[in-house]
Amino acid sequence: MASDSSRPDVADVPRVTTNTIQEMKREGVPIAALTAYDYTSARLYDRAGIDVLLVGDSASNVMAGNETTLPITLDHMIYHAQCVVEGIERALVVVDLPFGAYQGDSKEGLRSAVRVMKEAGAHAVKLEGGAPVVGTVERIVEAGVPVMGHLGLTPQSIYEFGTYQVRARDDEEAGQLLEDARRLEEAGCFALVLEKIPADLATEVTEALSIPTIGIGAGAGTDGQVLVSHDALGLSTDFNPRFVRRYAELEETITSAIGDYVSDVRSRSFPSDAETYE
Repeated sequence: MASDSSRPDVADVPRVTTNTIQEMKREGVPIAALTAYDYTSARLYDRAGIDVLLVGDSASNVMAGNETTLPITLDHMIYHAQCVVEGIERALVVVDLPFGAYQGDSKEGLRSAVRVMKEAGAHAVKLEGGAPVVGTVERIVEAGVPVMGHLGLTPQSIYEFGTYQVRARDDEEAGQLLEDARRLEEAGCFALVLEKIPADLATEVTEALSIPTIGIGAGAGTDGQVLVSHDALGLSTDFNPRFVRRYAELEETITSAIGDYVSDVRSRSFPSDAETYE
């Protein structure tokens, strides 16, 4: 009888699907997710073995320079998603439905989700919220579009919260979050992002659900982790929450490299004879 060590890794697949990440939860294989907004970055992240690429509405912040995620439009999100899809071969591409694209009613949410799937070629959509969006989730899922949920700190509701502080620290909000998580699972979500909530609560939710949880600022007890790529790579160093680990310092590297280029142009040392056509 073959030992467990001889079994292939569930994540060792040519194309990650919603079924793949659900099986990863069942097998206890952590899910690695990262945001992406363009072709070149998506291609690199995909080659590095990332499981899920989230085309996040955080593009509003890191790509457009907005203070919040609220200004970005559905058309913008579709454009970024199109670029990401062109760059991948393996990763599952999930696209945020932006503020205003699904809150009106379930019909609007379905129309937005269908546009993302048809125009961008994405594999799934993500939307924020609990009980108020359950009907929308059900309608989108019934149409055949996979949906990832998002609870805890939901940036599209920042003006309601009034702060980016940790959510669900008190018993009432924690209980509501757990109930919302169960309802989203029942509505058909294939996975759930848990953002900036106490680690013990994130672990409790993860253990209560059969679908995978992906944490950001939610501790190590979730089924996977996601970071904004600009944070992980040190491209946005003015944002320093405690849950971010920087795997590179590209702001410094890029600034230094471009500074060297400017210096070489000024001194006429670029281009050299070897870099010039005869």
